[in-house]
This record gives sequence, C-alpha cells and structure tokens, in this order.
Amino acid sequence: MVPWESLLAFVLASVVIIVVPGPSVLFVIGRSIALGRRAGVLSVVGNALGTVPAVIAVAFGVGAIVASSVVAFTALKIAGAVYLVWLGIQAIRHRHASPLGAVGGSRSSWTLLRQGMVVGMTNPKTIAFFVAVLPQFVSPAAGAVWAQLLLLGLTFQVLALLCDSAWALAAGTARAWFARSPTRVSTLSATGGVMMIGLGGTLALTGAKT
Repeated sequence: MVPWESLLAFVLASVVIIVVPGPSVLFVIGRSIALGRRAGVLSVVGNALGTVPAVIAVAFGVGAIVASSVVAFTALKIAGAVYLVWLGIQAIRHRHASPLGAVGGSRSSWTLLRQGMVVGMTNPKTIAFFVAVLPQFVSPAAGAVWAQLLLLGLTFQVLALLCDSAWALAAGTARAWFARSPTRVSTLSATGGVMMIGLGGTLALTGAKT
C-alpha cells in the first residue's frame, strides 16, 4: 500500500500535470469540436483505456525496456502521429455532414472508443512519463512495489479521465452553440480536424529519444 502522504503528494502533482493542456487534451478538444460532446467523452474513455496497458507494463517492469529503446519509442511515436493525422483528415473530409448526424448515431460508441484507445496505446510518452514519475512516490518498505506502481498509475488515469471529460464537455457545448449555423459547424469540424493533424505532426517531430 502506498503511504498516504506519498499518495496525497502524487495526487497533487498529477492534478498540476493534467490541468495543463497537453496532447491528450488537444486530441479530446479536437474530437469534441469535430464530432460533439458524445464523441469527445467516448474519446476520453477510450484514450484512458488505451493507456491502461502502459500502466500495467510499467508496474511489471516492461515499460522501462520500451522507454529505453529508441526503436520501440520511435515506432510507437510515429504510429500514433499518423493515426492522429488520419483522424484529422477524416474530420475535415466530413465537415459538411449534418450536425445532427455528426453528433448522433453516425458513429458507433465502439468506433469512437476504439479510435480513442488506439491514440492512447500509441502514445509512447505515456510509458516514459510513468517510468519517470511513478517510482518517485513508491516506498519499498510499504509492500509490493508493483502493486504501488499499479495503484499510482490507475489513480492518475482516474484523475485524467475526470479532467479530460470536463474539456470534452466544454468543447462539445461550444460546438452545439455554433451548430445553429451549418457554416459555423462546418468550420468547427474543420478546425477540430486541423488541431488533430497539427497534434499528430507535433508528436512526430518532437520528443525523440536521444
């Protein structure tokens, strides 16, 4: 069991890290603007589920191997970036679709969840972050280290899920307000697509291992 003082310090540090808009937040905002609140929230849930394997991998030591491998890190980074660009292009291509269709049932919940999961699973910075941060809050004297790492990782995921959902709802609400005008919603969808393409390009060109 993680000591309470360490858990509290971890929660405070996590909140500070999460509230600053990063790749996950930009992805969620882009999806919410392009497809609405439902798609944004499902993307948040999918992204969180996609990063669970990273938490498990770090807890059992596999994450350290991936984080130290230039080839593995780069492959994941490029794969995630390409997928984000593809999602952005799709949002731009379908920007003239009916606002109700885009927000409603034109995309299944599973599809939205799956797309979010792919983004989460192909983000190598998640593993690197967990490898670098989680061990700092672990106390070997408090019990099984792997169990403490797993608890800390899942705690971070829950906090991220709550904060990112708030971003998704806010961005989706803004889209709903603009959806009164077909031209505005088309522009918003294209903007969300451009954000995802830009995010994909940024992830592909930055954060390389040295």
